[in-house]
Amino acid sequence: MAAKKTSEAMAVGSSELAYRKIRQAIIEGRYQPGQRLIEQRISEEFDLSRTPVRESLRRLDAEGLVIIERNRGAVVRPVAREEILDLYELRSRLEALAAERAAARATAEDLAELDEAIAEFDAGLAAKGVADIEIVRRVDVANYRFHNELLRISANPRLTHLLARAVDMPLVFQAMRVFTPEMRARSNMFHRLIRDAVAAGEPDRAGRLMTEHILMGRDALVLHLSDAPDPIETALFEGVPDGDVSLADAASG
Repeated sequence: MAAKKTSEAMAVGSSELAYRKIRQAIIEGRYQPGQRLIEQRISEEFDLSRTPVRESLRRLDAEGLVIIERNRGAVVRPVAREEILDLYELRSRLEALAAERAAARATAEDLAELDEAIAEFDAGLAAKGVADIEIVRRVDVANYRFHNELLRISANPRLTHLLARAVDMPLVFQAMRVFTPEMRARSNMFHRLIRDAVAAGEPDRAGRLMTEHILMGRDALVLHLSDAPDPIETALFEGVPDGDVSLADAASG
């Protein structure tokens, strides 16, 4: 019985590891939009069996990061230039609602969680002696935590489900990557302003700030892609580093 439980635990662990690593590779753009994800190659890359890889691809399909096509298998979900504006518009409205609801519900403990996410973002910005991609990874984790905490505080499962499909995580990561250091700092400044509006119990102000925060990211990304030829993946993922990430990095999502 003990051996069976150990085997089951190892299987679950392998599946979770595969999910984290594949998801991170998609988010960071090492597996790019439209790219076919071949189970055997991924298994060899991460030294895993094909079963947890297959399970992970199904899970990522449910999240919207991957599309499983008949007779073709799994493909990283493509991104179209016109779709970027639609995604950001939808995200700005949904996240504004989350901020408004959070402002009516936040406790002292909730505010402490937001403060920790803001502090993590600051620490990422202040990191010395590391490559820019590592800074992006750190602030991306902190950014995800801040927005996810607001969503948790909003206590609306349907909103959580809708945002899971509206927020394009690879797009968010690449936007953070093309941001200048000043733009990244401005992003965390908005986090502080939103946090303060939530703490003050001002839903309208929290919602307006969140809308401006999301649209600022949209404008920066659109500007970066304004002169880029199609397909936009060339400009969006230019300079993405190759190679694996550590388990700590893979756990960031």
